[in-house]
Amino acid sequence: MYLIREATVNDVDAILQIANDTWWPTYAPLLGKDQVTYMLAAIYAPEKIRQQVKNGGQSFLLLLEDNEPVAFAAYSPRDEDAEIYKLHKLYCLPKTQGKGYGKILIDTVADRTRQAGKHILELNVNRHNKAKDFYERMGFTIAYQEDIAIGPYWMNDCVMRKEL
Repeated sequence: MYLIREATVNDVDAILQIANDTWWPTYAPLLGKDQVTYMLAAIYAPEKIRQQVKNGGQSFLLLLEDNEPVAFAAYSPRDEDAEIYKLHKLYCLPKTQGKGYGKILIDTVADRTRQAGKHILELNVNRHNKAKDFYERMGFTIAYQEDIAIGPYWMNDCVMRKEL
């Protein structure tokens, strides 16, 4: 049994725990320990996530399984083009992968994007992340590739889009 709800500042610790528990097995083999450590500290600094949740910079959805937070998604209109919504974050605890929670969260974000009157959902994914195949199965296609500097490191991403 699962439930999806808007995350609040009281959920920040759960979001950080899901991110930490998901990032290590996902990204350490692709990026190495030093880059994962750096990026987690940069992207998931507790105060940064708290501010994103509090001020609505990104809308966070928390998925609970039997009242335990096990997955989350964060999305917003793109700063550069408010006609495009961006799925900034989508993480499911490894023990829940394969249960359909990623699809459920994507469908929920897509519904909210359509409710906002927008018709394009976009995301970034590391070019070598197996999640790229999952996103393709969810109807996303590669729009372009980009390399983004994060401190001394690089994110080598595919930007994927889905028409809604």
